[in-house]
Amino acid sequence: MTKFGLIVLTAALAVGTAYAEEGEGLLASNSSVGNIASLQRGAQTFFNYCSGCHSLKYMRYSRIAEDLNLSEEMVTKNLIFTDAKIGEPAMATIKAKDAENWFGKAPPDLSLEARAKSPDWIYTYLKSFYVDPSRPVGWNNTLFPGASMPNVLWELQGVQTAELAPAKPGEDAHIEKLVLSKPGKLSPQQYDETIRDLSSFLQYVGEPAAMKREAVGVWVVLFLAFFTFIAWLLKTEYWKDVH
Repeated sequence: MTKFGLIVLTAALAVGTAYAEEGEGLLASNSSVGNIASLQRGAQTFFNYCSGCHSLKYMRYSRIAEDLNLSEEMVTKNLIFTDAKIGEPAMATIKAKDAENWFGKAPPDLSLEARAKSPDWIYTYLKSFYVDPSRPVGWNNTLFPGASMPNVLWELQGVQTAELAPAKPGEDAHIEKLVLSKPGKLSPQQYDETIRDLSSFLQYVGEPAAMKREAVGVWVVLFLAFFTFIAWLLKTEYWKDVH
């Protein structure tokens, strides 16, 4: 991962007007905030490949450690790449002032990205990059055409190229499919798992309480089922002599 790959991130993930309508053309990420191991892997991917430019200003490192069953030492050693303390929010490595000078606008905070666009959008977006020499950073995206964010995960995924479908009379040629022209460090299946974990982590960051809510929800349902059974027995006992 190059320094350039860490800092040349823009507002591609934050612009809500340019992505597909809800559910349209999106791949199912099958993300889950109930899989702690997946969230741990997703956190590792985020802080190694995304935190150079993107912050999680509503999430503290200490909360990540608590929710993901990580020790403070593990978080400090493997997830904190700034001079931040364990109790501070997860801010980007790049300084906002520098980002504004270099890009005109600081890369967006991703704390609520999964809630704003859905884990499926993030998952599909990270699978949709392809080489495009006409773009300033050399990359484009089929889900978000014209995205100025480069494919920072290209070392893992490999390089995809676009194959155009034959143009019909009076119509412009369009992309038919993306082809993996240069393999990455991961197989396609492993890459899918990696970005699924990343999508799950961002889903967790968007609503950390969901983990506990889902865990408590199971017991609530069991209690209601038990209470219903007791209420039925009570009703039967009260009404057994009523004709």
